[in-house]
Amino acid sequence: MKITLQQQQINDAKVSFACRRVDLEKAKLLIREPYRPHPGDVVLAKIDKIGQHQRIELVDGRRASLAPGDLIVLAYGNRYAPDQFEGLVPHNLSTCDMVAAGGLAATATTQHSRMKEATQIRPLGVLADGKGKAINLSDFSLPESSSPKAKQVPLFISCGTSMNSGKTHTACSLIRGFTAMGYSVGAVKLTGTGAGGDLWRMTDSGAQRVLDFTDAGLPSTYLANQSTLITTAKTLLNNIAKENVDVIVAEIADGVSHPETCFLLQSELIKSKVDGIFFAAADALGAYAGYNWLQEQQLPVLGVSGSLTLSPLAMRELQALIPSDPITAEELSSPMSLQAILPKKFFQHFQTEKKAESPAIATAKIVAKQSELTQVCGHTA
Repeated sequence: MKITLQQQQINDAKVSFACRRVDLEKAKLLIREPYRPHPGDVVLAKIDKIGQHQRIELVDGRRASLAPGDLIVLAYGNRYAPDQFEGLVPHNLSTCDMVAAGGLAATATTQHSRMKEATQIRPLGVLADGKGKAINLSDFSLPESSSPKAKQVPLFISCGTSMNSGKTHTACSLIRGFTAMGYSVGAVKLTGTGAGGDLWRMTDSGAQRVLDFTDAGLPSTYLANQSTLITTAKTLLNNIAKENVDVIVAEIADGVSHPETCFLLQSELIKSKVDGIFFAAADALGAYAGYNWLQEQQLPVLGVSGSLTLSPLAMRELQALIPSDPITAEELSSPMSLQAILPKKFFQHFQTEKKAESPAIATAKIVAKQSELTQVCGHTA
């Protein structure tokens, strides 16, 4: 059944970050029962009961407070988050849950013991255009068009053992390092759950342009089929390469044992493009297992980083297990240290391309800037 959408409902609604590419002016109707939603369908819903998520991330990144009765615009999507919720797209438009602050509607099936019950929502209907076609995130995806430059831009990947192992911090540190060396960086998040936090961090770290799978029309990548994962990765890598960046830093969510992560890392697409992988881990044994798995896949693992590098004892344990020393975030951010870590072919690539500043010059500029700030502020930061 379809009913007319009242424009005031959209005006009053808090639109989630996951739906930031959606042109809501195209929404004219609401699809009601009977209807089986699909991942990416955009839904207008009302908050029934506040649970774990008390705020929603808006399209501009602001986290708005929620209260029962608030209207929200979310996207149906599956979620996989061991530290929070597993959520699955329901079979109908009955009451379900907001399983991610970035804007995912799903039925929470499992949750971490530290989590409260999920925030409950009541779908008012799936947004549809004037012809009655459901509006989906994929309608506003970036084009999949290929880019010859995508084959030429060096690609470095941050992956890890699990959620919260330090993958994003590793990626951001790498972005800072490349930027300090004078290279322009494009960043992409190839898998995960739609949210802006990691994208903002990558931007703050110096990335010239940042994209994620929501830009390719997916609310999340959990349970996406292999063809969709490859298409999404191609779309993001091709489009970021068109931004004339010198290097691409990509993050792949969750752990290498996660099906979507494992598949992408083993795919010919990634194997043919990646120049180096940094593996993030929270403990030595997990780092050892992941490091060896990447080598077994004949992937160019450059070293281990992540939250274990916060602990000297954890790093000592790892040094007894693998032939290379752990790499701290400070080392990834340092032009001098990063130069020693990167493969030689990375620098050979730029012999005929735009040359970046030497690490020594970049470091000298940073020191000079820090000295200038110290003089201005009258103290050492």
